[in-house]
Amino acid sequence: MRPLISILLVLVVWASPLQAKTLLVLGDSLSAAYGLPADQGWVSLLEQELKQRRLAERVINASISGETSSGGLQRLPRLLSDYRPDLVLLELGANDGLRGTPLQVMEQNLRRMVELSRNSGAEVLLIGIRIPPNYGPQYTQRFYSIYPGLAQEYQLPLVPFLLERVALKPQLMQADGLHPTAAAQPILLQTVWPHLYPMLVPEES
Repeated sequence: MRPLISILLVLVVWASPLQAKTLLVLGDSLSAAYGLPADQGWVSLLEQELKQRRLAERVINASISGETSSGGLQRLPRLLSDYRPDLVLLELGANDGLRGTPLQVMEQNLRRMVELSRNSGAEVLLIGIRIPPNYGPQYTQRFYSIYPGLAQEYQLPLVPFLLERVALKPQLMQADGLHPTAAAQPILLQTVWPHLYPMLVPEES
């Protein structure tokens, strides 16, 4: 009987979720499905994908339209305490850029959020963004460079630009030119997925 029991145990382990995790998404309107039903946003699509693959128990979307890095930093300690996430997807900064926030302030806020998340035991996926060029090449380039700089400093996985595949396609952007349409949301998920998936599954030996 012992071989049969062993086989059954193997089958149970194989059928179980791969260390199902809790994910926290801390972002702005790009992750809050601005102008769309919430269930059409890329974060909701991510949750559906993860549950289908049995890779996550829940996805907490703490994104708020208009959120800045300062607001995210203020809210993060409570979110970490309440939900104890295994992974934090950090997508903030766009509103800082649009408001002309001093870049050292934004960078310090993002750095502190990375540190708080890691100190709580969570891994961090940093999601980068770009701002329109009308703020001047020096500001826009310095803005964008913050994300790869922090990713290198803390050895974080990085999504270089969330809107990489949709920003220059008017048919995939809402009338304001800033927010993706419902049709663009699966593309946003496809942009994030290759960077997130390796964080969710054990490394192949």
